[in-house]
Amino acid sequence: MKYLKFLSCLFIFASTLNAQPILTLEDAVRIALENNYDVRIAANNLSIDRNNVTYGNAGFLPAVGANFSNNNSIESTRQNRSDGTVREGNNVTNSGINYGVGLNWTVFNGFRMFARYDQLKELRNLGEENLRLAMLGKVADVVNLYYDLVQQQQQLAAFDTIISISRVRVNTAQSRLEIGKSSRLEVLNAQVDFNTDTTNLIRQRTLYHNTRIQLNEQLARDVNTEFRVVDTIDIDNTLILSDLSARAAQQNPALQVALINKRVAELELRQVRADRYPVIGLNAGYSFSNSKSALGFATSSRGRGLDYGVTASVNIFNGFNQRRLENNARISIDNAQLVYERTNQNVQSQLATAYQTYVTNLALVQIEKDNQAIAARNLEITLDKFKLGSIATVEFRAAQVNYINATTRYTTAQYEAKLGEVFLRELAGVLGVGR
Repeated sequence: MKYLKFLSCLFIFASTLNAQPILTLEDAVRIALENNYDVRIAANNLSIDRNNVTYGNAGFLPAVGANFSNNNSIESTRQNRSDGTVREGNNVTNSGINYGVGLNWTVFNGFRMFARYDQLKELRNLGEENLRLAMLGKVADVVNLYYDLVQQQQQLAAFDTIISISRVRVNTAQSRLEIGKSSRLEVLNAQVDFNTDTTNLIRQRTLYHNTRIQLNEQLARDVNTEFRVVDTIDIDNTLILSDLSARAAQQNPALQVALINKRVAELELRQVRADRYPVIGLNAGYSFSNSKSALGFATSSRGRGLDYGVTASVNIFNGFNQRRLENNARISIDNAQLVYERTNQNVQSQLATAYQTYVTNLALVQIEKDNQAIAARNLEITLDKFKLGSIATVEFRAAQVNYINATTRYTTAQYEAKLGEVFLRELAGVLGVGR
């Protein structure tokens, strides 16, 4: 009775799985790019970089400010004048009001502002590449988890088949025992194997459930959202190493980031060199002042007017710091070039290694596909012979084990080949959601 209850639970699970909506890979990638936190953070950082690309931030535009002050005092004063007279006052009130508008504008600073503006644009490009890098990485994570679920779903189907066959074996052994054609030992062995298959199915279901939670997490949605995936893994077997290498040189985000960092370092040197030139600025302002005093030569004073001027300064000597800063900037450029070369070598090395693994996995897929077909046919023939009683239970069990092992190896080979394809496309910077 307990086996019947458990089988009912298995059937309920299978029915529930089939009733769940199918999540396509395209939808999974779209949801991830819309919701994933890492992608959204990178997009926000890019917005900041874009906002920073302004002439004002680079120093092209003037700064205009307004000021206002109102000062008052109450004091006791005694004044001895040069003519011998004395003036005294207790609790004398003094007041002064000043306000105005001023403009300061650096019109030339050794071309620093031009270099700074170009650098801001490069930093914006860097933000775009960082966003691409985040998106590529996230798409790769989603694709890998998605096809992991596909292979697990295929293995669940294989375990369901094995469970059904093991149940037939248990029922057959029980029937034979009842009519005296088999022993209790045969029934017990059949039940042990059935329990073993059931355990394997439970473990596979748990793994499937946990992987689905991980994919929901990558999609930044309720981790308990139920869905099922497609039943097949389509592998693109047309990838060519030379094409991937050429695309990587132009589109790999890590390489592009290294190139941009080199250009940023070059622009930093231009800004350091700007200190060798004079700095010229313009200033202008309009001010108003009004002051009152109970004692003094003047009891009130008022003034207003425009002031303007030109300022210029040049660095003549600063303890050889200018030369030091320029040398350091050149070293930073050399380091940026070395980082690019190292990154390029690393990408090409990963491409060559991953491509060899990809080719090997394609061959394994075909071999395991043939093995799985042979194991399925062998199991079918063995089952027919078992029903007729012309084959030993040991041989029948061996056929079952061979089938599940062959199916597992076939699905794993497909999954690993797909992982290789995804990794190659990610390195080339052309990862999509098609084949």
